[in-house]
Amino acid sequence: MTATLDTPSPRPQAPTPAPAPRGSLFDRLRDVLTSPKSGPVLVTAVLFVVVFVIGGVRYPGFFSGQVFLNLFVDNSYLIVLAVGMTFVILTGGIDLSVGAVVAVSTMIAASLLQTGWSPGVVIALILVLTSVLGLLVGLMIHVFKVQPFIATLAAMFLARGLCYVISKDSISISEPTFVALAVTRIPLGPGLSITPSVVIALVVVVIAVWVLGFTRFGRTVYAIGGSEQSGMLMGLPVARTKVIVYVVSGFCSGLAGVLFSFYTLSGYPLTAVGTELDAIAAVVIGGTLLTGGYGFVLGSVLGVLVLGVIQTIITFEGTLSSWWTKIFIGALLLVFIILQKVLTSRRR
Repeated sequence: MTATLDTPSPRPQAPTPAPAPRGSLFDRLRDVLTSPKSGPVLVTAVLFVVVFVIGGVRYPGFFSGQVFLNLFVDNSYLIVLAVGMTFVILTGGIDLSVGAVVAVSTMIAASLLQTGWSPGVVIALILVLTSVLGLLVGLMIHVFKVQPFIATLAAMFLARGLCYVISKDSISISEPTFVALAVTRIPLGPGLSITPSVVIALVVVVIAVWVLGFTRFGRTVYAIGGSEQSGMLMGLPVARTKVIVYVVSGFCSGLAGVLFSFYTLSGYPLTAVGTELDAIAAVVIGGTLLTGGYGFVLGSVLGVLVLGVIQTIITFEGTLSSWWTKIFIGALLLVFIILQKVLTSRRR
């Protein structure tokens, strides 16, 4: 006779409650603001507001909408440069060639327009050439294992040398389309206006935010900066992404050069000397880690605005040398690097 054991029937499980909806935009905004990763960006935003208010209190006419909009008008090219630099630094790289690429872009534009080329063809050619230069730099870094510092330093010398091959003197731009884009103002209200360059820069920022935040490529960029080896083990396209970020930087540098040519209506071999350092400073002040893996494009834009408002205050003061801008930028860089060290050590 076989004994049977009664197996107790399983107790019915309560249904797993569905996760609470996150749908509210305010909830998402609160999550972002309370995240430890947002610390440096919030500090940059507060710094910008404080400096702008100080300028408004000290100088009559400073605290106005047009002065604020002029920060975008005067720095639209730098915003585009900072966007490209953000992609590179997020992967743990660096690009020292962006200032020289801006210069050679203005030289190409001025020289070709002077010979009668169509402005559309000139702009397209510049963007293609600078993207190809970025591609070559990316391949040097990936295929030949050249350090980004050395590879982009070589590209910087190449681009700056090409400026002098084109011309040793300044070349003015009198092409009607470029002149129209330089003088056109887009009204935003009584006494308020921006230029087409600002619109282009903001479109670039929106696209960059979408790419980094909502695409696989953007997630791979962050993953490479966090740990390239882990990214490879996860099967991410590390090699392709490392090359593409330098293409993005080259494209942004070429576009920044076009915007700068709208701003100055000239090409000059010494244009944008040291601008690569301004772009790096804006990205770091905006909260992006130099070691990669963490940062926001909007933070870089805030970094550009901080640099712009400091320059504006020095201009309103009238008695200070423009070199004081570099002094303040250097001090801010030291402060934000220390802040990054403190925040990263806490996360560990």
